[in-house]
Amino acid sequence: MKGKWLDVSYKYGALFIIAAVIAIFSIVNENFLSYDNMADILRSISIVTFIAIGVTFSQIVDGFDLSVGSTVSLTTVVTATLMVWFQLPLIVVLIVPLLIGIVIGLLNALLIVKVRIPDLLATLAVMYIIGGVHKTYTQGFSIYNNMQMTDGTKAPGKFTETFLWIGQGKLLGIPVPVVLMIIAVVLVHVFLTYTRWGRQMYVTGGNQEAARLSGIAVNRVRTFAYVLSGIFAAIGGILFAARVGSGQIDAGAPLLMESVAAVFVGFSVLGAGKPNVIGTFFGAVLIGVLLNGLTMLNLPYYAFDIIKGSVLVLALAITFIHLTRRRA
Repeated sequence: MKGKWLDVSYKYGALFIIAAVIAIFSIVNENFLSYDNMADILRSISIVTFIAIGVTFSQIVDGFDLSVGSTVSLTTVVTATLMVWFQLPLIVVLIVPLLIGIVIGLLNALLIVKVRIPDLLATLAVMYIIGGVHKTYTQGFSIYNNMQMTDGTKAPGKFTETFLWIGQGKLLGIPVPVVLMIIAVVLVHVFLTYTRWGRQMYVTGGNQEAARLSGIAVNRVRTFAYVLSGIFAAIGGILFAARVGSGQIDAGAPLLMESVAAVFVGFSVLGAGKPNVIGTFFGAVLIGVLLNGLTMLNLPYYAFDIIKGSVLVLALAITFIHLTRRRA
């Protein structure tokens, strides 16, 4: 009975917790289940979900990308400066951050795959480098419309309505970031489940030597995973700038823990036992529901990290207890 109970709790525990948390908050606050609040929750987790999808890719190949938070910060301020400082066309504003994400992914892959630095150490170093680069680039200032420049003049540009629509607009009554998030989750799920590259990523993460002997280009697959991680973090940075209408320094710092927690909660969704994008999405939902509900209860914001850390510890404990039992 104990074993069956552990299996059931592992398979459905995350979904049960999400349902229980929603029920509790809806009882405490009658506005919690309103359409506007549900839309706000989904809009808020859209950015976390994109970042967490990137972390999921790195986890699938048995790696870990700690640089996603700094990548979000850098791409957020770059996106903002391209409009506010340089008044560049929207297509350039969208492409340049994605290219930055690709470069960061390639840098991580170079250090991990070629130089063979452990992934945690390599991405930690890159995280600090990117953090220094984006603060140096902006001289420590946030970017906003017609901001005061260091030479006493005002920045000539501002955020365009078309760009802000990406983060603040609605499509058929549904927030645009939510639509983009759903499309991304579906496409990534199809890619990982039904394509050769997706299966190769899982095989590589399961056993690199066996993957190499079966003819899989392991280094190429791992490099691809880190590039995808950088791209999805960059998308998160673009959405963040479009949502708040400014380029906030250190925008991605608090999002790193949320995305990591979402990924590890996702391990246990429906008993997957491995990184998967559907589980990652539900993990992001749990984080979003918790933070939104606690905000509505007027809990001090500085206590939120306690909740995030507790959720991460719980997710890790459940995941590794089950994996240890399965191996035994």
